[in-house]
Amino acid sequence: MQNWPRTCFKGFPLIPVSFTRKVPRRQSTADGFVLPGKGRKLKMSKVTTELLLERAVPRSTRLRKIETLNLSKLQLKTGDLDPRLFSRLRHLQNLDLSDNLLDKLPANLSLPDLRVLNCSNNQLEDVTVLKQFPLLEELNYENNVYLTTNDDYKVMFLLQNLRLLNGKDVTKLANHVRVVNSRELTNKVTAHWERHFRSQLPEKYSAEHVMFIRKKFLKSAQTHVIYGPSSLGEFTRWRVKMIAEELLASMQGQEENTHPETQERMEEDDEETTENPREVGDDDIAQVTLIHSKRRGNHSTAGSASKRPRSQYNTDEEVVLSPRKSSHSQDDPTPDRPRASNQQAKVAEETHRNGEQPPKGQSHRRSSQLTEEQKSQDQDKRVLTITPVKNLEDKEVISLEPLHFLQCHSKGNSREDFKTQLWSCAFEPPLDSGTRKDPVVSTSRTMATCGGESVCLIDCETGIVLKKYKVPAEEFFTVAWTTLTMVTNDGRKKKHNILAAAGRRGIVKLIHVSADFCYGEIKAHKKPIATACFSPTCETHLFTASYDKRIGLWDIGVPDCDYNFKASQLMVLEVASIPLRIALVPSCPDQFLLAGCEEGCFAWDIRLDKPQKSRPFEVAFQFPNDEGEETASHRVDGLAFLNKDVVVSKSSKTGSIYLWSWSQSFEAQGKSCQRTRPALILAELEWSTTDLPYLTLSTCPAAEYVFCGDEKGSVWMYNLSKHSSAWRASKGKRSENRIAPTQILEWPELRANGELLTEVLINNVVTDPTFTYLIALTGVNIAAVWKKT
Repeated sequence: MQNWPRTCFKGFPLIPVSFTRKVPRRQSTADGFVLPGKGRKLKMSKVTTELLLERAVPRSTRLRKIETLNLSKLQLKTGDLDPRLFSRLRHLQNLDLSDNLLDKLPANLSLPDLRVLNCSNNQLEDVTVLKQFPLLEELNYENNVYLTTNDDYKVMFLLQNLRLLNGKDVTKLANHVRVVNSRELTNKVTAHWERHFRSQLPEKYSAEHVMFIRKKFLKSAQTHVIYGPSSLGEFTRWRVKMIAEELLASMQGQEENTHPETQERMEEDDEETTENPREVGDDDIAQVTLIHSKRRGNHSTAGSASKRPRSQYNTDEEVVLSPRKSSHSQDDPTPDRPRASNQQAKVAEETHRNGEQPPKGQSHRRSSQLTEEQKSQDQDKRVLTITPVKNLEDKEVISLEPLHFLQCHSKGNSREDFKTQLWSCAFEPPLDSGTRKDPVVSTSRTMATCGGESVCLIDCETGIVLKKYKVPAEEFFTVAWTTLTMVTNDGRKKKHNILAAAGRRGIVKLIHVSADFCYGEIKAHKKPIATACFSPTCETHLFTASYDKRIGLWDIGVPDCDYNFKASQLMVLEVASIPLRIALVPSCPDQFLLAGCEEGCFAWDIRLDKPQKSRPFEVAFQFPNDEGEETASHRVDGLAFLNKDVVVSKSSKTGSIYLWSWSQSFEAQGKSCQRTRPALILAELEWSTTDLPYLTLSTCPAAEYVFCGDEKGSVWMYNLSKHSSAWRASKGKRSENRIAPTQILEWPELRANGELLTEVLINNVVTDPTFTYLIALTGVNIAAVWKKT
């Protein structure tokens, strides 16, 4: 039994915790890493000739005789699959790689006779590499949360012999994809060329002119050629690009008549636009605080979103996004697949650095206290520069000063990681115990952020990563705070903040942050948890929304002095599609819950005095689509309350955010027996015209502000304080004028080692309750902190 300080709780570590501390930096090597003070290399590869012979079914004495091979549950990573070794498996027909840690397959495994492949329960992000197995008949990649329906269609097109996909017969659908789908897209691409581009290509043309027309045509085709449901948009753009390139090649004489210089430049251009991020290596965790050349206020003008060009995000390449974080125009809303980016910037150097967990036996020092050694190390860091946007004269513009740009969620602790996506941020609630006398601290300047395999606690003012909690093979999508009244060992009652974190594994981790201790977990769902929130009226009630199309209500209980606790499920809300965002209705948080889902916006009755433990939705809300028609089937990936009645939601219509009345919309439902009712729209906010989903919004009710990031690294800010009185007086009549953003906070020119950081997606924007700090969470592993001045 561990002896805890008198102010904490004694107990034993039921679940290991990994809060990082400073340790000597490990020097990376080509084939492993050097242990501090040892100087010897550790080989990382797990797959050897002996292992292959042993795992063959039946066991074999020669590699070329193996026909069935089981490599499941070995914790294998991509680097463990040596193509040179696998090339000796010339007659392998059945390969099982399930239940490992693979994020991709090598492109040259050389398995010419492979017929059956099982890659389920891994972390795969791309399926196009499977085209190296042309004879593949059966494929299983279930529970790879980065893969979507778009990927299913890709493999059905690439693998002509595929019969079974994830246990289902896809023969008929695959033929449709290869024949009908391809024919329709080819006709549309050809017509697009004839209508808009043929006249632009003269009889005599230069190499530069051909390149210009080619790039312009590829972008235009991927933007305007549409076929099939929007959920297959990524697959359609992928095929359109492929067909367009084939069309261009055929028009240039199947490459025989192509000018050599033109072809060479086209290939070079392709290499530039499809460059993959570098592999993550083992290095210490980087917390990056960027220092600006001039610490001036960061302002942007208020602008009309209608003047902003429609996003052409990564139209020259196949985009792979996620929270399946695939091209974010994917079918599955998972916040788990990272969006691909042409990120070529070097990792920014750090001015503050966290190390890893101290060796056993060392005391847990308060990580918020900087030692003299830490301070001296901070002084040795190279300076990075950021150029803030120019100040513009506008009386309504709020002055925001960029404080920190932190890279503290890197995969494998690599400072070269610009791929890990950050998804959720929550400010720690202030304790009302009277011990916090600092008014700045009492406004909550500590935030929890999550992304990748880690959860970080950050001081917004200093930029110091106070604590870091890591779970290997996890990907966190959501964090939520609650305050529990716990009983100490001597019988005293004391309030403590508890952090709940959840993600891809469907498990809720419960962390007592002041004790640096993860004291428990709840196996809430079998599929990833997209978001979670605590009830504002009952501190132990936690709602979890999962990809299993269920929202669960849990009582997490209160741990005793030995951290024993009992969690129980109180209710299950059945969802018609995957829930992405949830919000308790502020005017009646014990009665109704609202959820934005992949296929609509729904409300449930959550009163506990009703007997049903499993409940369907009460009402589905309809919104106008791009054609002006009311629809209840659409993705709602942004949802929050501006006040007790006004709901802010986005994504039923491109380029806009709706504000609507909860009470009037729901009361209208009560007058009819129909479960589907139109939302009573109060106003419409102009926003980016991007098709990229999962760029969520947030609100600051105290300041009456709405925030939403976009695909270009900008934060759209709406001050709605002047409109709330008009909405009350309108008695539900909708304003015809769209509300432009009060200001757009643009992403600064951020440089690391002299290179510009570009292609920044803002996944989430959060402010503290008093709107002192503004946090932007990005798809390039950076949490940006601004402070209102």
